[in-house]
Amino acid sequence: MSTPSAEPTGVGAEVGAEVGAADGSPSGRRAAYRVLVPVTALGAGLLFALSASTAQGTDLRAERQEVAGLIGEQERDVEQLEAQARALRQEVAAQTGSAAAGDGRVQAEQDRAAALAGAAGLTEVTGPGLRVSLDDAPRPEGGQAASDNPDDLVVHQQDLQAVVNALWAGGADAMTLMGQRIVSTSAVRCVGNTVVLHGQVYGPPFVVEAIGEPATLRDALDAAPGVDFFRTFVDRFGLGYAVSSQGSLTLPAYDGTLDLPAVTRS
Repeated sequence: MSTPSAEPTGVGAEVGAEVGAADGSPSGRRAAYRVLVPVTALGAGLLFALSASTAQGTDLRAERQEVAGLIGEQERDVEQLEAQARALRQEVAAQTGSAAAGDGRVQAEQDRAAALAGAAGLTEVTGPGLRVSLDDAPRPEGGQAASDNPDDLVVHQQDLQAVVNALWAGGADAMTLMGQRIVSTSAVRCVGNTVVLHGQVYGPPFVVEAIGEPATLRDALDAAPGVDFFRTFVDRFGLGYAVSSQGSLTLPAYDGTLDLPAVTRS
């Protein structure tokens, strides 16, 4: 009794099956394998070519690590530059104070600036208010995501902006995002699923705190179309949204530059 030969599998199996069907003899099987071998080799060559084209001669994992390192390096540079800017602003304030002691005109301008400091966000503020938290949808390990579209599962710039605008409309006296004071020149930018504010990068959950009458602020959130739209994604896809009244919040003064952010043109 002869031992049956194993059937070809994988790439080209269907081609081999058709040849074998035409001739069940050993020569027919050899013909099937003669077709199978070059097809398999062609498939392997295509895979090697695709990998080489994607990598372009580089280690993709090393490249990702390099990008992460560059981001960290840039963040450290920003922190150092901000520290230098704060020191210079303090020096200017000290020099201006010295000049005001002997010059009435300088003193008058300082008094005018002090009167506007609160409205400009340059003074610390304490009072009751709201804390609002927005978070991405949880990613279950090994489970099915709530949506096939990743954009449905993350907090976007317009979602944060809707909350901020609603709180201002509700009469907020002062506001912070991730502990940073928001002023008239603040620009909240979304980069992937992170947010950049005043040169700092933050990941979710995103926390907004606002000082004002809690009930009025909450009503303003409920009435805002943009916030209502975000809450539909909360219900459908499990994004995080929490609002809590705070008996007392202390929001720091803004200590950054008051220059308008640069406008980029595409």
